[in-house]
Amino acid sequence: MEDIEIARNIKLKNIVEVANKIGIDEKDLEMYGKYKAKINAKKYIENKKNGKLILLTAINPTPLGEGKTTIAIGLADALNRLEKKSILALREPSLGPVFGIKGGATGGGYAQIAPMEDINLHFTGDIHAITSANNLLSAMIDNHIYFGNKLGFDKVTWKRCVDLNDRQLRVVNTGLSGEKNVVPREDGFDISVASEIMAIFCLATDIKDLKRRIGNIVIGYNKENKPITARDLKADGALTVLLKDALNPNLVQSLEHTPAIVHGGPFANIAHGCNSIIATKLALKLGDYVVTEAGFGADLGAEKFLDIKCRKAKISPDVVVCVATIKALKYHGGMEIEKIKDENIDYLEKGISNLLKHIDNLKNIYGLNVVVAINKYTSDTNNEIEFLKNKLDEKGIELSLVESWEKGGNGAIDLAQKVINLAEQKYNFNYAYDLEQSIVSKIKQIATKVYGAEDIEISESAIKKIENIEKLGYGHLPICIAKTQYSLSDDPKNLECREPFNIHVQDVILKAGAEFIVVITGKIFTMPGLPRVPAAEKIDIDENGNIVGIF
Repeated sequence: MEDIEIARNIKLKNIVEVANKIGIDEKDLEMYGKYKAKINAKKYIENKKNGKLILLTAINPTPLGEGKTTIAIGLADALNRLEKKSILALREPSLGPVFGIKGGATGGGYAQIAPMEDINLHFTGDIHAITSANNLLSAMIDNHIYFGNKLGFDKVTWKRCVDLNDRQLRVVNTGLSGEKNVVPREDGFDISVASEIMAIFCLATDIKDLKRRIGNIVIGYNKENKPITARDLKADGALTVLLKDALNPNLVQSLEHTPAIVHGGPFANIAHGCNSIIATKLALKLGDYVVTEAGFGADLGAEKFLDIKCRKAKISPDVVVCVATIKALKYHGGMEIEKIKDENIDYLEKGISNLLKHIDNLKNIYGLNVVVAINKYTSDTNNEIEFLKNKLDEKGIELSLVESWEKGGNGAIDLAQKVINLAEQKYNFNYAYDLEQSIVSKIKQIATKVYGAEDIEISESAIKKIENIEKLGYGHLPICIAKTQYSLSDDPKNLECREPFNIHVQDVILKAGAEFIVVITGKIFTMPGLPRVPAAEKIDIDENGNIVGIF
C-alpha cells in the first residue's frame, strides 16, 4: 500500500483537539480547514521551562534518503505511547524533491504526518510567500535601475527563485524586451528553499527581527564596491508584510495524533537545513520532549543545526539520534546501488566507517549524547543486523532497531526508552569553531574536523571575496557550507573517503540578512535539476479527485 493510501485510511482528529492537547487555545489558531492551522505563537514562547530537545540526524544518504523523518515521527509517537508529552518540530517539504527524485517529506508507512498530500504540496502557502518576497525584491531592484539607478548599482548579486528543480534557470539573461531604459543583465534562479529569505525566515526570532534581517540583505554593490542593502532600496517593509502571516508556525498531526509543528524548509546541502527557531522554541515550551531533525547527513544538517541554529537560538540537543540503514552502509562500503539489497557483510563492514565518523563528530567535537537508530528494511538480513550490532557494541555505541514504517510508534518503543534514559545524562556541548576566527580558519575547521579532509583549496575569486567580506566587517559570521550530501568529501562519487581528500572552495557568498556566509564547494548548485525519470511522471489525480503517486 502506498504512503498516501495509508494516510488516507486513518481518521484524523480535528486540529483544535490536537492543539488543546498541548495547551493551545482555539482563539490562538488560524484555521486552514479541519486538519491544519497556524499558531499565534508569541504568548506561548514566554516564561515557560524548556522540554528536552531530541535531534534526528543521519549518515550520508543514498539518493532516496534513509527515512530520517519516518524515524523522527515514529519516535515522537513512541514517546507519547510511553506517556511522555512529545511534539514534532519539522521542516516543510519543498516541491523540488516532491516532483524530483526523493519524494515528499512527511515520513512513510504508519509513521507519517498528515494530511500528507496537502503538506507536500501547497500546505499553508509559506514557501509561496517566501518565493513572492524574494522575487518582489528582484523586481524592485530592476525597477530602481530602470528609473535612473540612484543607488548606483554596478553589480546585482540578488537572484530570483522558484520552488522547483529547474537546471535551465541556473543562469539566464533578463531585460531582453528592447524597451527604452530596460538594462539587460545576466541573472539566475535559486530554488526557493536556498533563498536567503528562507534562511532569514527560519532564523528570525520575531517579526521585528525578521524586518531587521531583511533590511540587512546585501543585494548588490556600487562602483566603489560598497554594499547596497534591501533597506537602502526601501524594500524591507513590503517584504515583511508578505511574510507576516507565514511567520506563524503550522500545526498538523501524525497518524497517531502526535502534534507536529511544521515550519520553514531550507535544504541542508545548499542552505542551513533546519526548521524555524520560532517553531522549535514554541515546541520546547509546549512539550516535555521535542523531536526535530536536520537535513541530510550529520556533516551537513547537524553541523549547521549546532553551529548556526543552536548558536543563534541559545539551545542545544539533549540527545542526538543518528539514523542509518544497512543499505546505505553497504553503499558507502562501495557496493553498487543496483545490488544494494543483496546480503554482503564485506561491504557492510567497509561502510561502517561512515557511521563511526559521524558518531565521533557528535560525541567528541560537539560533546553530545548519541544513540544510533537503524531504519529496518525488509531486505535486511539477520546476519547483517547481528554483524552491525556486534561492531557497534565493540565501540560502546548504543543501537536501536526501528520499524516505525511498518508499526508506527510501536516500532520505535526501544528507541524512545533509550532516548529517555540518555536525555537525563549530562553533556558538554561545544561548537566546531569560534566565531572570532578568520573565515578561512572557520572553513578549515569544518572541513578537517567534521568532514575529515586533509586541507582546503580556495579559488582565487573566492579568496578575493573572503578578503572583501572581512574588510566590510562581516568576518565574524558563522559558515554555511554548500556541499554534496552523498559524501563526507565534496565529490559525490567518493563514497568511501578512504584516500586523503581536500575540500575545494569555489565561491563565497555573503548572506548579511541571514547572518552567515555561504561557502560553495565542489560542483554543488543552488538550483537542482530533475532526474532522468522525475517523480512528477507518476503523480496524478484519479476520477474521484484523489491524488496518487506522491511518496
